[in-house]
Amino acid sequence: MNPVGSKIKEIRLKKGMSQEELAEKSQVSLRTIQRIENNENEPRGKTMQLICESLGIPIEELLDYDKKEDLQFLMFFHLSVLAGIFIPIGNIILPLVLWLTKKDKIQGLQKVGARLLNFQIIFQAVGFIIFMAAVVFKIMHKGNFISSYGLEIVFLLASLNGIAAIILAVANRRGKQITYPSVIPMIQ
Repeated sequence: MNPVGSKIKEIRLKKGMSQEELAEKSQVSLRTIQRIENNENEPRGKTMQLICESLGIPIEELLDYDKKEDLQFLMFFHLSVLAGIFIPIGNIILPLVLWLTKKDKIQGLQKVGARLLNFQIIFQAVGFIIFMAAVVFKIMHKGNFISSYGLEIVFLLASLNGIAAIILAVANRRGKQITYPSVIPMIQ
């Protein structure tokens, strides 16, 4: 069974359109619309785009149809960042493994996961630079403001990251799909 055809039919009926109206509006043959809705054919490329435009929906809505909504997994996904407390770069490794294994099965995880990973990679790099700067300044200048507080700054940043992970986990569990800001999109 092709769930995309079922979803198209469901949306078309909700909008009060007949198959003929959808065919005319999308400039796709009536027979093609019938085959798609009967799950005999799967719309691709231009056909999918035309049907989505006619129904007034984004293509992602159809492509995510076979994915399930799992708010609990999204919550645990955000909390996986806390692995960085126990394992160096665990705030990247565990979310990456979870993202790679479930991004095609859970609604919204593709975007949320990419943003989380991009943020954590940058966060880890900034934390490492601050730590190394503190070590270098400590060696060169035998202690000053930066080297005295370098570890404290890294600890503060890690604490803020942990708090953000908990806040985002709770928000996602409640159905609000908020996530980290898109700083530098390395992973998409």
